[in-house]
Amino acid sequence: MSSTAARIKRASTIKTQKMIRGHTKLVRGVAHLPGGQRLITCSRDGSLRLWDLESCTQIGEDWRDEADEIGVWNMALSPNGRTVASCYLDGTVRLWDVETRKVITKWKEPSENVNSVCWSPDGVQVVIGSADGTARVWDVENGVPLMVQGLNPIQTGHESVYVVSYSPKATKIATGGYNEDGIKIWDAKSGKALSTIKHEYAVWSLAWTSDENRLISGSGNGSLRIFNTATWEEIAVLDGHNQVVEAIALFRNDRLLASTSWDKTARLWNLDNNRSIGLPLKHDKDVEFAAFSADGKMLSTACADENAYVWDIHAILKAAGLENLLSIPAQHSGLKREATARRHSDPFQLPGLLDDLQDCDPISASSSLHPHPFVHRRRSAFASFQESRTRTLQVCLPPLFHPLLPDVDEPIELQQRLEPSASSSGSPPVQQDDQVLHVAQQPERTSDKAKHIKNSTWWNRFVLFLFCASHSPVDSRSE
Repeated sequence: MSSTAARIKRASTIKTQKMIRGHTKLVRGVAHLPGGQRLITCSRDGSLRLWDLESCTQIGEDWRDEADEIGVWNMALSPNGRTVASCYLDGTVRLWDVETRKVITKWKEPSENVNSVCWSPDGVQVVIGSADGTARVWDVENGVPLMVQGLNPIQTGHESVYVVSYSPKATKIATGGYNEDGIKIWDAKSGKALSTIKHEYAVWSLAWTSDENRLISGSGNGSLRIFNTATWEEIAVLDGHNQVVEAIALFRNDRLLASTSWDKTARLWNLDNNRSIGLPLKHDKDVEFAAFSADGKMLSTACADENAYVWDIHAILKAAGLENLLSIPAQHSGLKREATARRHSDPFQLPGLLDDLQDCDPISASSSLHPHPFVHRRRSAFASFQESRTRTLQVCLPPLFHPLLPDVDEPIELQQRLEPSASSSGSPPVQQDDQVLHVAQQPERTSDKAKHIKNSTWWNRFVLFLFCASHSPVDSRSE
């Protein structure tokens, strides 16, 4: 079976990691709290609920204000993770303290149908999108709209505003909706119209990349579109859903996107190449919302079947060979620098090849400050150089040779590397580890080594000839 087919087969067997049961009507929103152990959901049953992700049990009572039974239509977690803004079907907006689970403040929108809420990046304001075609910016501390002409309200021109979204730098507000289909961009300070991006269908969901260079939309025809915010030109279309894209969630490194749809699926997208990842995440009913955990390893989805689901995204990406999509910018840039350094290094350096065997090991230069046990043993083993020069050359230039079975000394190196330190628990190594399997192999016989040398490629023999003819004996300098 090919590697691609094997990955598809593994991805097809991935199931939900957790199921959150308890709501009595469709679940409209989900949000992961800082720390990765708790989840908040909201529902048309009128409640917000806090959940323990380990046990999938509810923490405390339902969040209700004065036993209000009005359905919750939307919610958003503040940037600092301490406050939740929830929108109700009667036009009420409530701000909840996450720790006390009490209402801090509330207000009533002029429209009784509030469709969307989004926090400003500094957490000082929220913008509300309503079914009457308006968007309003509210001061969170006082619970009053900002008194700026043109800003409150913003007359968007949409018959109904389905989604509002602050840009990461809080300079712009994007709206999407029905009638005058498309996206409209507004100045966040004055409410002045800046640009219009036409769509063939209503826009239901929006997400900005953290650098504000791209804006992503989800449409009524199931497509996702990516726009360059410098020119507002469309640069990519992601096709896969066949019904309304209700919500999109962008992981914080801007490389991994999730989308949910009325086609009863959620999908993952690789924004490095704008392709879908794995198979759709199937649900029994429409998927209303999605949110990543802080580390991106989990994705929670809200479903019209009254449940929320938590998916093991790390397992899905691993099955597809795409774990690096979870790297956050600092880690990613570091890995990129290390990979670039290795790419630019020249492995074919016969003069002085054995002077510093640490350079032959794919470990970053920073490890010299904290010597790696395996590297240290390898350098010590080659200092005396009493063994075959052929073997040494093959260790330092692995791309040029066929792989050999380990000789007598190599299992000792691997076993030493896997031994627990004095501070470890002392448990034996896991038997599935590839390195442990190497240790378990039988030492290679001398006759087998001879066969390897006899059957080596012409390139192997040529390099061996140059090495033997030109390299001087290696001294046994101490480390």
